[in-house]
Amino acid sequence: MSALAAFHFERPAWLLLLLPAVALWHFARRRSDEARRWRRVIDPDLLRHLLVGRERRPWVSPNALLLAVWVLAAFSVAGPAWEREPSPFADAKPPVMVVLRVAPSMTTPDLAPTRLDRARQKLADLLTLREGASTGLVAYSGSSHLVLPPTPDGSVVLNLAQALSPEIMPRDGDDIAGAVALADRVLAGGGHGGSILVMADTTADPAGSPSPSRPGHPATVLALLPPDQDPERLAGLARSLDADLVATTVGPDDVEAAARRLDRTGRAADVAGEGQHWKEAGYWLTPLLALLTLLWFRSGWVTA
Repeated sequence: MSALAAFHFERPAWLLLLLPAVALWHFARRRSDEARRWRRVIDPDLLRHLLVGRERRPWVSPNALLLAVWVLAAFSVAGPAWEREPSPFADAKPPVMVVLRVAPSMTTPDLAPTRLDRARQKLADLLTLREGASTGLVAYSGSSHLVLPPTPDGSVVLNLAQALSPEIMPRDGDDIAGAVALADRVLAGGGHGGSILVMADTTADPAGSPSPSRPGHPATVLALLPPDQDPERLAGLARSLDADLVATTVGPDDVEAAARRLDRTGRAADVAGEGQHWKEAGYWLTPLLALLTLLWFRSGWVTA
């Protein structure tokens, strides 16, 4: 009874196809009635004795079968449903926009081989932990540039990150505000939630560049500094972004901590496809439609 009460069609507008189906079937049935024109001139009681082999009109005919196929197809496309099921995307990891600082300071070798190379290694570890999840990349120095929008192909993200160097950046500086804003716009345009991961070693003097404002998506800051240096030099950036500050470690602990936060805070509760959705049962009619369609392969069926 509960299933019957929940029964509905996901796309009920397709049921309007039943109207032309019935109209065409009725029109075809009238045209196929050979005795109809004789009833106008011959008494019906006498006509039935004059006709041979047409005492009773068959109901199983090509026209009737075509109507049945049309009705079943309309019901199937309309999407009958009466129970819910978990969405296959409910457990999908949210996208992440990586904001990578590509400045001369990132070539410092205190994080062997350099801070920038270590950032690439950490990015590779992150992509491995979040295999199948979408990751995008923004590079910044004195200006901000979208390198790649979120994509599940981690090898492409890593290859493009390997090609980045301070020499190819148009201007020196620290446009962290523009980089975070750019990453935030890309995530907003995707409409699937997500988080921002800032990978930087330092920030410029607030007097020299505008301080970034809190983005619309949660952010995490990974401090690309050796363990003997205090990561609190990036604390001001983390506070302005309302972000967690993660210090770089020799092992994978820093990447694992960042990945847990990104997966936990980047989900959008109102994203279409999350949670549960109605399980459509229209596909169960497909075998029946196929069996009925087989009759059209019989010799002489259409002209029957």
